[in-house]
Amino acid sequence: MLTKADIKLVRSLEQRKFRRSEGLFVAEGPRLVGELLGHFECYKLFATGEWLQANTTSEVHSTEAVGERELSRLSLMQTPNQVLALFAIPPEEVPSEPVGLNLVLDSIQDPGNLGTIVRLADWFGVEHIWCSPTTADVWSPKVVQASMGGIARVRVHYLDLVPFLETQQSRLPIYGTSLNGDSLWSQTLTENALVVMGNEGNGVSREVESLCRHKLFIPNYPATRTTTDSLNVAMATGIMLAEFRRRQF
Repeated sequence: MLTKADIKLVRSLEQRKFRRSEGLFVAEGPRLVGELLGHFECYKLFATGEWLQANTTSEVHSTEAVGERELSRLSLMQTPNQVLALFAIPPEEVPSEPVGLNLVLDSIQDPGNLGTIVRLADWFGVEHIWCSPTTADVWSPKVVQASMGGIARVRVHYLDLVPFLETQQSRLPIYGTSLNGDSLWSQTLTENALVVMGNEGNGVSREVESLCRHKLFIPNYPATRTTTDSLNVAMATGIMLAEFRRRQF
């Protein structure tokens, strides 16, 4: 039976401080929950009878059958969809040194953008994303939903970017996106690198940009045509990652 305590707990997880104190995050919908069940410890699962009949929940600590009306009271989405799960936030596992292609996010604030970037990283085989402390929380419900399961395979770390990049300068090329950079299409791109993407409104901060030895710009077409002043950061990330990976074929 759905209780007021259940509703209060789920609602509280919209806020970062409660996600951290409870050690839990929310995921909703058959596809996303099914994706995450094999990767994260499931504290509690609320689902319709139809979903429970079609799925195994042996690895779930606690399962609650609910009707669609009850699920709508519990859900953080406008249109609830069969199942909502509370998963344990895993302990932070930071690699000793970045390897391969990595993303660095400087104050990405929109949860939808961050979730989409995690999804893109998953698609293009980027296993680690390094974020400034001012970047949106990866365990936010909106980020989790937008990642479409990417959080199961992509590790997201939060740290002060300046000292981190300073220690990496001698190890990996650092590429930064900039409206004043050189054309992405004409630059040498390496298989192992750190690719910095900046804030939605202000781009890469001055301190971080000073550590980017290679500044890249995604040119509009044709160059003489008047266009919008910039691309959405998630869209730009997709183009960047696609070009880095294309060079490897």
